[in-house]
Amino acid sequence: MTTRRGFLKTAGALTAGVATVGTVGTACDVKDPSASNATGQDNGAERVRGFDRVLLDAVATAVLPASLGAPGIRTATDAFVAWADGYEPVAEEMHGYGYADIRYLPADPSPAWRAQLTALDLLAHKHGTDGFSTLPMAQRQELLGAVLRDQRGERIPAPLDANHVAIALLAHWSSGPDAWDAALGARVTPGVCRTLGDATRKPLPVTMEPKA
Repeated sequence: MTTRRGFLKTAGALTAGVATVGTVGTACDVKDPSASNATGQDNGAERVRGFDRVLLDAVATAVLPASLGAPGIRTATDAFVAWADGYEPVAEEMHGYGYADIRYLPADPSPAWRAQLTALDLLAHKHGTDGFSTLPMAQRQELLGAVLRDQRGERIPAPLDANHVAIALLAHWSSGPDAWDAALGARVTPGVCRTLGDATRKPLPVTMEPKA
């Protein structure tokens, strides 16, 4: 059986030189950004949200598995943007019963990620092109490989631990149920509730659509 780690190494997402780093983690649950915090202040009211989608989409097609297809890559990128925009910086982490220490989430990583997209575009311009998004796929992956040459390790990090937007995008997708399904070749959809009637049924292959 193909392991998840083996799949992620061969899926095509790492062809840009994005070697796995850090530790595998899931995307953090975030609170409604429109909700008020304990002090009555609006959470993230002054935060800049969103990304240059032309640049981000160009990165996504270079680092996410081509097997997802254009719609799948777009869906994964949309999910990443929604997660990043909804992230509440320095929010109190969930902790188990009896834990005395209160820990907080990191600061907002999005400004650095946006700056990295701009830097990729500037670097492409310095090489005499019209910009990163206009580069052929092979050249995009080559440029990303050069930028991420030192980002090496054994595993893909949690999205919040990623120190480059390309790795963050890959990490966010790889921590989701679609990546697990693709790695295992079956619709296991971890983290999604199943009915008792489905609990003992063998998961369907990813190539088969569930019957209505």
